[in-house]
Amino acid sequence: MTASTGDGRWTWVAAAGVGLLALAVTNPGTEDFEAFAGDQLVRAASRELCAPGSLPLLARLVIQDCPQLVASQRTVLGQLAAASSRRYNAGLFSVYTTELGGQTLLPGLTIPRYRAVTLAGAGQLLVIQSSEQAAQGLAQR
Repeated sequence: MTASTGDGRWTWVAAAGVGLLALAVTNPGTEDFEAFAGDQLVRAASRELCAPGSLPLLARLVIQDCPQLVASQRTVLGQLAAASSRRYNAGLFSVYTTELGGQTLLPGLTIPRYRAVTLAGAGQLLVIQSSEQAAQGLAQR
């Protein structure tokens, strides 16, 4: 074995080590997940609650700007998602499993059930599986 062959091998090992370290350092944390989940839940809640005819008549009279009202709850929704999630931290990446919803807000108005599996790694978060079950009070309208 020549010295140059050994040097090349160590270069690859060092590069792989640096790459793995970079992945571990850029694994998004809980705060990143809360912000991401808040955005996702605002979109889902806006689709479900703010569609024409979704809310009961009394709620529509009181709520003037449904999308803005939902968006103003982004932080709270993110915290709710984090509290309703389990994180598997593999060091280089994390997998979050979130299950929430089903609570009754008002008579005839139930929060939709939401389940998601999110992959976090390399500074990114990606929903790899999700399902929504329409709220009972909303689906019947």
